[in-house]
Amino acid sequence: MSSPALSPSLPRKAPPDSLKRSTLLALCACVLVAQSMVAAINLLIPQLAAASLHPSSTELLWTVDAYVLVFAGLLIPAGALGDRRGRKGVLLAGLALFAAGAALSALAASPALLIAGRGVSGAGAACIMPATMSILVQLAGPEHRARALASWTLAVGLGGLAGNVVGGAVGQFLSWRALFWLMVPLAALLAWTVAFTTPRTERSPHGRPDPRGTLLLVAALVAVLAGIIEGPAYGWSSPRITVFFAVGAALAGLFTWYALRSPAALFDPRVFRSRGLRAAVLGTATGFFGLFSLFYANSQYLQYVKGYAPAITGLAIVPLTIGMALFPKVATRWQARSGPRPAVVTGLFLIGAGLLGASTADAATPYAAYACWLLVISAGTGLCMPVLTVGVVAALPTHQAGLGSGLGTSAREIGAALGVAVTGTVLAAHDADAHTASFANAMSPALRTVGAVVLIATALVTLGYRTGPDRRPEPERRPTP
Repeated sequence: MSSPALSPSLPRKAPPDSLKRSTLLALCACVLVAQSMVAAINLLIPQLAAASLHPSSTELLWTVDAYVLVFAGLLIPAGALGDRRGRKGVLLAGLALFAAGAALSALAASPALLIAGRGVSGAGAACIMPATMSILVQLAGPEHRARALASWTLAVGLGGLAGNVVGGAVGQFLSWRALFWLMVPLAALLAWTVAFTTPRTERSPHGRPDPRGTLLLVAALVAVLAGIIEGPAYGWSSPRITVFFAVGAALAGLFTWYALRSPAALFDPRVFRSRGLRAAVLGTATGFFGLFSLFYANSQYLQYVKGYAPAITGLAIVPLTIGMALFPKVATRWQARSGPRPAVVTGLFLIGAGLLGASTADAATPYAAYACWLLVISAGTGLCMPVLTVGVVAALPTHQAGLGSGLGTSAREIGAALGVAVTGTVLAAHDADAHTASFANAMSPALRTVGAVVLIATALVTLGYRTGPDRRPEPERRPTP
């Protein structure tokens, strides 16, 4: 019996049982692996700094950031490409790029090749993330979409944990090259699994490729992200950073002007007229702003202040996954009963409150007390992120699920980059270094600042949901034969 996703003569709406468990697990595994490489490299910085490549401090920074920069910059175009050209094909191509970049990184004989490999893997991840979500949206059907996207969101959170655990273990027991070699057969196994478990979904009948719009949008995102990432190193008012932000703003304005006039734009900027979409995008960026600020400070606090080894540091963040695993079901039921606002607002508030609580930690704080604040942040993430993910996707027609995923994941990565940048800036302003007293004293104002920003943004998200009711997905229409 053929699947509706494969049969063009049947309605596009998928029956509830079209998403098999094997497909869900394969897609979530792809998400977990792609997300893990954002965090894993951070725990290898000391080993890389002492490696035979002899990278400079700037080259170390770009080794970390090249993946995120390319990843975030290509998410929206990759999502739109999957909608138009085939989501499964884009996913498989993304896994191939991811493996190729990992192999290049593992073989790198210079910092430049290592950075290039990270960028290629980032391009692969940009194809993987929106394609997986879009396939889930197409196969799950409206009745099961929230649960499927909650699983996808959990995989994102588990990817952060896996990156910390694997990166810490490799940093303590193996060479840094082992991390990249591990990714090559893993990506090949995932591609084989996807090929056999995941059906092809129907392509969007709308639109054509938009190379000019794609180039403008990617260049704008890369310029803004480069400014965010390098802001702490060069100073937010330095000429270099000012130029990055000015170029990014100019290109974003040019893209908007072009997209409003093009009959086949990458996406229509008017989608942001939806207050629900704006609130969901801001909420997503806010949650990851707080979460990655914690990731950045946590690894240094546990190693510099508490004296933990890299492998133990990776395991010590496990409490962050407990709420991510337990609360999505609660969030899904709460959303079905009361709409998105209560779960989103409560979740973001818990993230902000947890950051303020974690800011009180110092050298004398028992790990158990510190872990309690991680649990608060975890509960908040588990409550708000599944609802926010559904909110972004639901604000767009189903045939644009890849674009919706690209928008949501771009908000995640931009929020994450901002969280790391702001935390790094405050730490530098308080002269933090690898000594117990100085880092503990600097971490407190850093996390207080981030926690306050999260709470202020939560108020704005609350206002957005109050003034703009959640917008339901538009009915799907098949083109007239």
